[in-house]
Amino acid sequence: MQRTSRLKRELQLLSAEPPPGASCWQTEGRLDQLQAQIVGGADTPYEGGVFTLDINIPERYPFEPPKMRFLTPIYHPNIDNAGRICLDALKLPPKGAWRPALNISTLLTSIQLLMAEPNPDDPLMADISSEFKYNKPLYLEKAKKWTAEHAIQKNKGCVVTEEKTPENKNKKTAHKREALSAQENLEHTKKVCM
Repeated sequence: MQRTSRLKRELQLLSAEPPPGASCWQTEGRLDQLQAQIVGGADTPYEGGVFTLDINIPERYPFEPPKMRFLTPIYHPNIDNAGRICLDALKLPPKGAWRPALNISTLLTSIQLLMAEPNPDDPLMADISSEFKYNKPLYLEKAKKWTAEHAIQKNKGCVVTEEKTPENKNKKTAHKREALSAQENLEHTKKVCM
């Protein structure tokens, strides 16, 4: 009961006042299964990326931390290939720093901070950690490449409208398309991409 009422309050707060650069919502109307998105911070190799996370709320929440993992691949020393995150706030004491006073919003903010400031001394990915410590330009290049490949939203569609021309005054049509087609080459066509 405590878990349900607390989660409802947290979700209302996340909806009304989300942390900057983050959002969180229920999946399939279930309170114990959430998803979140974090926008890569400015001046980081993740800038411009949108990273999706899966959040599983345990039965003993808030006395036990949520299980969080990245669904979007990310090149980071503290996040492994399965998306698991090495962050003290996601672990119970004595090894971790989770306490019931923390909430999903503070965890999302902590993950944003971890993205901006990796902790190479407590890595999940030893090779990336070594790269971060000893060859930072290579680490930054790879992290930017992964962000571009996996986290930057691609332009998926265009709205095509026909412009008014003297011989075509009354014709105003607009249709959405997922992929580009031969119709784009028609005369009097204007593309507005979203």
